[in-house]
Amino acid sequence: MSADKAEDTTRKTGFAGFDPKSVEPYIVKDPESLAINLARAAEHMGKAASAWLAPRESGEASDNYAEPVSDIVRTLSKVSEYWLSDPRRTLEAQTNLMGSFFGIWSRTIQRMAGDNVAEPAAIQREDKRFADEDWVKNPFFDFVRQAYFVTSDWAERMVESAEGLDEHTRHKAAFYIRQISSALSPSNFIATNPQLYRETVASSGANLVKGMQMLAEDIAAGRGELRLRQTDTSKFAIGENIAITPGKVIAQSDVCQVIQYQASTKDVLKRPLLICPPWINKFYVLDLNPQKSFIKWAVEQGHTVFVISWVNPDERHAGKDWEAYAREGIGFALDSIEQATGEREVNAIGYCVGGTLLAATLALHAAEGDERIRSATLFTTQVDFTYAGDLKVFADEDQIRQVEARMRTTGYLEGSKMASAFNMLRASELIWPYFVNNYLKGQEPMPFDLLYWNSDSTRMPAANHSFYLRNCYLENRLAKGEMVLAGRQVSLGDVKIPIYNLATKEDHIAPAKSVYLGGQFFGGKVTFVLSGSGHIAGVVNPPDRSKYQFWTGGPPKGELEDWMEKAKETPGSWWPHWQGWIEKIDKRRVPARKVGGPLKPLEDAPGSYVRVRA
Repeated sequence: MSADKAEDTTRKTGFAGFDPKSVEPYIVKDPESLAINLARAAEHMGKAASAWLAPRESGEASDNYAEPVSDIVRTLSKVSEYWLSDPRRTLEAQTNLMGSFFGIWSRTIQRMAGDNVAEPAAIQREDKRFADEDWVKNPFFDFVRQAYFVTSDWAERMVESAEGLDEHTRHKAAFYIRQISSALSPSNFIATNPQLYRETVASSGANLVKGMQMLAEDIAAGRGELRLRQTDTSKFAIGENIAITPGKVIAQSDVCQVIQYQASTKDVLKRPLLICPPWINKFYVLDLNPQKSFIKWAVEQGHTVFVISWVNPDERHAGKDWEAYAREGIGFALDSIEQATGEREVNAIGYCVGGTLLAATLALHAAEGDERIRSATLFTTQVDFTYAGDLKVFADEDQIRQVEARMRTTGYLEGSKMASAFNMLRASELIWPYFVNNYLKGQEPMPFDLLYWNSDSTRMPAANHSFYLRNCYLENRLAKGEMVLAGRQVSLGDVKIPIYNLATKEDHIAPAKSVYLGGQFFGGKVTFVLSGSGHIAGVVNPPDRSKYQFWTGGPPKGELEDWMEKAKETPGSWWPHWQGWIEKIDKRRVPARKVGGPLKPLEDAPGSYVRVRA
């Protein structure tokens, strides 16, 4: 066997011919320095504890840990009841787990003896948390890795195989098990992570000194809650090196500012373009920098672009519900566009929950005879919430009541609460790697504009958020034609204008299946497009990057899987395809417009609303 093949075999099968010298990096060389640094780390931990306690002692912050913990316990106890209610099932579950552990132990003994014993297929997996070679080559870490995989897989099977659970309870139990498994991964602890262990020994614990200092800073920055830093925020400033496409704020209401962007072409499409972003986060995800700004690109294609910049609400906005956002947001923007350009007819885009609001507003407009929006594009938008993914875990009656009770005391939901929920959907990517790198390795995160945007959270008005949770996630009223806005029961079937319905293949917030199904409820022609990648990267994908791909294949009829079998795959960005769709509807052009027209601009883009941090 060649040396390369032998090394590859060892990597896959374990530690045949284990070299005792390989443990040298794990042996403490300078115990005195380590002791000093551990003391310094403990001092910073004390500061972190003080930063956590101070707002609680002053009454500025309070904890509601009992509510989510009780829901986890209540949910998982239903799984336990099934396995513990019958002694035979209990024995079966225990035997399966213990049998797997004995298998690990047996393989470990054989490998220690020099045998090349292959792992079962269930344990062989690509997982970047366990990329360090000592996860396989070192007997201790190899055993820990296998035990983790076996235990987490066993726990997931317990949920899958438990009988008598309703669909929502099973969904919640599976989600909670994944969260617990992610949190308890051996990669998250110094003693069970070979890379962390070696770095701690090599630096005599200096990594922990820096990490605990960062932990104290992040708890202080979160006013008593951990504000996990995912990027170096000092490298970004809104309006200076992020959200810098030239434009002006031309109008302002209690819930939004309306921004018009400066034309960069001699003539422009006759119909202006209105973008309705989500209020759960900020609009500049579509204007991160000139290289990947959809707003800048749309301006360059000849659109007169208007964007709604939602207010970051406080207690004054507690009563602002969906009707208010439809009237004082979308309706107000349409009025402002007509005043600025003289045009009544516009094309509109809605992103995520901004698209859900846009769809509901279109249904309201159809009932009222308002025909100003002549085409609508929906980016990763759910209007039917049957297959809404893991966010449905947080949207049952008990949990919504708890959220509403918390919002009654302040008038809004803290932005950190929603940000945490989104991060939990991908905890192994958005929480624990940063926990390890920041607080255990003591490494400052790299500057990344998308993660800066992700950390720039927003609050949600109480009435708005309650309406959203109940009408969409809990009762699915929009798809059923039962949503009531402005005293009217509205129906998507009344929306007859052309719809461009974009889903992304790996979306964890608005799953492609959910977006696809929702497209079937509109009363007009729907063009469904599926983009590669996820909720953000699948949307923010400039053509010159030549990344990912998209699929086209007609209207959303039947099942997504059947649609995919017949769909045409095109490499690169879907943006030019969308531009062709827009121009096919109406390609008339007029001379480029002056920003604001007769309206006097209030301030430069991106405006003041977007600068308010939660």
